[in-house]
Amino acid sequence: MELLNNLSLGFGVAFTLTNLLYAFGGAVLGTLIGVLPGLGPVTTIAMLLPSIYALDATPALIMLAGIYYGAQYGGSTTAILINVPGESSSVVTAIDGYQMARKGRAGAALAAAGLGSFFAGCVGTIIIAAFAPPLTEVAFKFGPAEYFSLMVLGLIGAVVLASGSLIKALAMIVLGLLLGQINTDVISGVPRFSFDVPELTDGIGFVAIAMGVFGFGEIIANLGRPAETREVFTKNVTGLWPNKQDFKDAAPAVLRGTALGSILGILPGGGALLASFAAYTLEKKSRGRAGEVPFGQGNIRGVAGPEAANNAGAQTSFIPMLTLGIPPNAVMALMVGAMTIKGIQPGPQVMTSNPELFWGLIASMWVGNLMLVILNLPLIGIWIKLLTVPYRFLFPAIVVFCCIGSYSLNNNNFDVFMTALFAVIGYAFYKLGCEPAPLLLGFILGPMMEENLRRALLLSRGDWTTFVTRPLSAGLLAAALLMVVVVMLPSIKAKRQEAFVDE
Repeated sequence: MELLNNLSLGFGVAFTLTNLLYAFGGAVLGTLIGVLPGLGPVTTIAMLLPSIYALDATPALIMLAGIYYGAQYGGSTTAILINVPGESSSVVTAIDGYQMARKGRAGAALAAAGLGSFFAGCVGTIIIAAFAPPLTEVAFKFGPAEYFSLMVLGLIGAVVLASGSLIKALAMIVLGLLLGQINTDVISGVPRFSFDVPELTDGIGFVAIAMGVFGFGEIIANLGRPAETREVFTKNVTGLWPNKQDFKDAAPAVLRGTALGSILGILPGGGALLASFAAYTLEKKSRGRAGEVPFGQGNIRGVAGPEAANNAGAQTSFIPMLTLGIPPNAVMALMVGAMTIKGIQPGPQVMTSNPELFWGLIASMWVGNLMLVILNLPLIGIWIKLLTVPYRFLFPAIVVFCCIGSYSLNNNNFDVFMTALFAVIGYAFYKLGCEPAPLLLGFILGPMMEENLRRALLLSRGDWTTFVTRPLSAGLLAAALLMVVVVMLPSIKAKRQEAFVDE
């Protein structure tokens, strides 16, 4: 009964004209920045923070939240159409989504991503409303040792996820972890592996690697093919909507992805990102129907599952921010900054001291998700028009957008040069048959793993047994070890090679 009273209060706040307009504005802006390669919610929200001084706290946070989950929708568009994941959580979507676009099924892929996102977003919002208080207790149980073990499990999962050779997958993860070490040491403040280049003291930007390895690398590979096979975008696009079989295939994947994302999104430290990778791994392990398209070649489950997972994770990531004041990712850190600007102390007291803000924000997420699905599904035809552009016109446009996106990160030419360097590296990966997704996961999780490892050892006074004496940490490490053992079993190894033989 109390929940219904709280939700009626929230919807009363969300349905005011001002808040509806700001929710709509945030959703539209989020979709646009998600569609444009290189721009993301972090950059946009950071640029908009000064503008919220003139707004009340509730419409300001509703708008910023709309930008965040709107970008999750838009990010899948570029990942599917041009193989450029603007967001880290869209990396997995690009694997099968782009292959569907090449086969003329971009409409089905975009619709599956949009509908899966909408369902997951709604479920994630229900979970925030119903389970925020008890779920904070789960997050409280995660200390540095548990986070480190969780990330180890995520990296092991990435090896299972990667197609082809296990050795290559491990090499890509190690390379990602090494690239993640190029930064300034958190504890001592000393630059590491920067080679006296000032721009490297803050680390290599995720966008530079993602656009270089995925976007530019694919363009160079395309230009290396004969013209008749290169014009993949000029094929007739068949069906702007999933068919009956697509819905049957995608529905269970959406349910699994939503459940996984809702749980992992609560955890600070990239839960939504881990959720999209874990959902893809889960779909690969789940039994599909006979004769379905192999993963990596345009399987709709490889789009629907991860998209549902990252959107559910994006919604539930508000839980630790709203209830504990702990930002689980960069966007939530900016949201905490926005709350501080408006004189609101993030933490457990928000629910009691600012109920209109807390429940109004939650109700606005339902409204925003509905706006997004109404906005995006009719626009599928417009996005598909991109695919009718001849490749000789399309690839220079992609290059220009990517360069603008790289430059706009720090208004620095260095980021453009880094993107160009990773374009060459991405082409080398293509030639060597290496899957770049594990590299990105290693790169993103590497610094967080190191920070939690050092923090856990500082708290235990250098005692390494802390990782196995804490039950939750020991359980996660045991699961990671079990996964390694299972993958190395001869029968499983043979089935894995057989599954990837055509990819």
